Amino acid sequence: MIRPRLLLVALVASAPLSAAAPSSSSSAEKDEPFHYPCCKLADGAELNYVNDLPVLTVSGSPEQIGAAVGSLALKPSARILSYTRDLLRADGIEFTWPLFVANGKGMAKHIPAEYRAEMDAIAKASGADPDVVTVANTFFDLKNTFECSALLIEAPRSATGGVLFGRNLDYPSMGYIHQHTLVTVYRPTGKHAFVSVGFPGLVGVLSGMNDAGLCLAVLEVYDAKDGEPRYNGQGVPYALCHRRLLEDCTTIAEAKKVLESMPRTSLLNLAIADKTGTAVFEITPKQVVQRSSEQAVCTCTNHFCSAAVRPAAEDVPFNSVGRLHTLDKVRGGEAKLGVEDLHQQLHAVNQGVETLQTMVFEPANLRLHLAFGKMPASAGQLHELDLAPLFKGEMKKSD
Repeated sequence: MIRPRLLLVALVASAPLSAAAPSSSSSAEKDEPFHYPCCKLADGAELNYVNDLPVLTVSGSPEQIGAAVGSLALKPSARILSYTRDLLRADGIEFTWPLFVANGKGMAKHIPAEYRAEMDAIAKASGADPDVVTVANTFFDLKNTFECSALLIEAPRSATGGVLFGRNLDYPSMGYIHQHTLVTVYRPTGKHAFVSVGFPGLVGVLSGMNDAGLCLAVLEVYDAKDGEPRYNGQGVPYALCHRRLLEDCTTIAEAKKVLESMPRTSLLNLAIADKTGTAVFEITPKQVVQRSSEQAVCTCTNHFCSAAVRPAAEDVPFNSVGRLHTLDKVRGGEAKLGVEDLHQQLHAVNQGVETLQTMVFEPANLRLHLAFGKMPASAGQLHELDLAPLFKGEMKKSD
């Protein structure tokens, strides 16, 4: 008898990659662009627009945070609750949905209790099916779909004098998910405040930075060296591992130590930076290999580069090798690069209608620059957000 998780992995591995599935933007253009309603709760949680960016601020216990996310963000953007099934439908494997639910519930047993409490509160406050929320927070670990790029610049090459961290989030939009981009500022009790650039209902972090200037972004990987495990069903979903790093750590060294202590699910690159340096963690369920910057530049796409985990053949999808070579050209230059320079470099490796978000973090100044809405996002204007006051609970709204 085949166990459900093994059957699921086999079915997903044999299916087309979602990023190759139809991801029409024409249908989205016919609809009115989604806009979050501005609202504030009695406990101070608030969703408003700051410099044209939708910003949700939440604080307190897991239950308080989850209730605020559910009522202020997920409830009005309920369309995204169908997103994971839409991806499966586009790949012709919607019949696997019950397996994703079953495997998601199994994986949820390994999620720390505080995050499970937050997920439960999100479902309750939004009226969402708890199974859908569970799948949304475990889906990435079961089905590779991201195709992303990152470019990190250290002080010697930076026009600002500090580290710059740029990344494209490339993912199938299904014609609408990009419009639901949300900047969430978390102030959990007893932990670092942090920002997450993602979508409502996700408890984990795909791209983010904390109040110490530690920032990170995930880039999925599709193959590894023979002998490296590809999947660990007993691990903590990777986006939740990354959230813990932002809540507990201040430096790259601290983050690596904490990440190594957690059971990990799958193959990943994690681009990471603090106020003084940059790196890429090349991650498998067995080990975390740190790849440091070269000539004050760190680049990353969707494959491993370190000998310890790199597969023998560079047969990786989404032109990952070509995109990395394009970004690597920055390393041979002498000019100092600013925020807009990183923006242009990220546009050079955009994935068309798959590029949903383009962003640049400034760890020293606690600033975020974000473009989203139309695709590729890298062709759009970066909107600046000063995170320092938001980390302190101060919201300056758009005029």
